[in-house]
Amino acid sequence: MLTKDLVLELWSKTYSSEGKPDWSHILPYYDENIYFRDSIQEIRGIVEFTSMTERLTKRSKDLKMRIVNAVMENNVILMEWEMTLSFKKYPSSILYGSSRLTLNEEGKIAEQRDYYDLWGDIFDNIPRFGKAYRKFLIKKFG
Repeated sequence: MLTKDLVLELWSKTYSSEGKPDWSHILPYYDENIYFRDSIQEIRGIVEFTSMTERLTKRSKDLKMRIVNAVMENNVILMEWEMTLSFKKYPSSILYGSSRLTLNEEGKIAEQRDYYDLWGDIFDNIPRFGKAYRKFLIKKFG
């Protein structure tokens, strides 16, 4: 059964210092009917979820994650994290986000919902474009 401490231990092994993520050790803790959703995609089932982790590993040249905070209440684990991504000609970008893991009766992850502002955190590191993007957001939604 997953606990907050076990999740922290598993997640710390997922993102190695070489920058290539590896989910192979954590996938057995996911329910076969996992429901995953983030800002980009919605996935159902361990086959599709595993494929998504493999695509991310293939695309990643330098990906690191730091868990800032984690709490667990009943069957829900909430983590706040910082993910560092590197792109070809731009400096590294830090993506700030959180993940909510909902555990089933067996203690496996039945649902994972990731929250982050993908474009805002990436655009902030592109000279002039980041400022223009934030001005647009404030003007339209602020």
